[in-house]
Amino acid sequence: MVFPFKSVEDFKIGLTEEHELFRKSVREFVEREVMPRWREIEESNRIPPEIFKAMAEQGLTGVGIPEEYGGQGGGQLMTAIAMEEIARAVPSLAVAIGVNHLFAVPVLEFGTEELKKKYVTPIARGERRGAHANTEPSGGSDVAGIQSRAVKENDHYIINGRKVFISAAGEADYLLVSARTSPPQEGKRWWGITTFVVERDWPGVKIGQQFRVIGMRGEQPYEVVLDNVKVPAENVVGKENEGFKVVVTTYDHTRIGIAAQAVGIAQAAFEKAVNYALQRELFGQRIINFEMIVEKLADMYIRLEASRLLTYWAASLADQGRPEYTIAASLAKTFASESAEWIARQAVQIHGGYGVDFETGLERYLRDAIITTIYEGTNEVQRLTIVKEMLRQAFGLRI
Repeated sequence: MVFPFKSVEDFKIGLTEEHELFRKSVREFVEREVMPRWREIEESNRIPPEIFKAMAEQGLTGVGIPEEYGGQGGGQLMTAIAMEEIARAVPSLAVAIGVNHLFAVPVLEFGTEELKKKYVTPIARGERRGAHANTEPSGGSDVAGIQSRAVKENDHYIINGRKVFISAAGEADYLLVSARTSPPQEGKRWWGITTFVVERDWPGVKIGQQFRVIGMRGEQPYEVVLDNVKVPAENVVGKENEGFKVVVTTYDHTRIGIAAQAVGIAQAAFEKAVNYALQRELFGQRIINFEMIVEKLADMYIRLEASRLLTYWAASLADQGRPEYTIAASLAKTFASESAEWIARQAVQIHGGYGVDFETGLERYLRDAIITTIYEGTNEVQRLTIVKEMLRQAFGLRI
């Protein structure tokens, strides 16, 4: 037994030659089509439509989505590799792909066949875009605290509420919306939430302010206001009043993608730091000869590779359908995001004044890394999840 897992066999990572060929193809595309345009995206705070179109033509919008719904297949490990390589160039572009998954995953896991065909297929093909509208002014990590309301009237629901920090809402055609349909039951605070597919152009759906957050320029979040939005009953995702399970299951899957984003950010910052240390001369020698720089680079590399291994391990467990992937996903997201922030900070320090110069293209990675520690469940919540899952798996205890 390898506490709280049962065997060393549980730590296998299922990488194949196909994964490496896929990585190379994604990297070639990203370095050709995306990397040269990072400055444009940062300055305009907008991802050019032709870049997203090119990604769709490469099949990147459909990675991880089954072929029968217009996707490329590939599972969580393939998705993580794609997210890592895209984030290495422009992290906000990885967010755009990740948000599509935030919409598609719950529909694929809990939706009817009609919903999958109608809404997931155009998402996978890059013809439409999705968003996930859960977070509210009262909080996001506390899914059970949702206050938006949905009232059933005959064959439809009327939804009222306000969502905040919703990534890609400004470009989305479809929203996965959570709302309370019943009061919570005694001892079941999570009970009474229902999830719906809402089309953005329906009457009453309003895209409000864009939040100017510290990072992820190009895909910064929006406010979404739902004012008496009429939603057909067939657009319910999962069972009525059991939407909490839909949302948390979605995050269990997609936070692996956040970990992969963080790995891509860390990889880019590390590469820049190494290249700069090899070129920069100070006091008559290259700074890579200084012991303090060597120590920084070694520690950066240690955290980078540990982050990648944790992320690939979580993705492998998910692809195997192992329930233990949930704790691995939280481990990976927490460690990789905090490592990315630390690695980017060290890279800035190694660059000195150039590290905080926009033109160097480095400081953006530090800003973006901070975001990864917050969304899809703050790292404080992840630590709570880790301990809860550890005790549940090892001892059957629930706290």
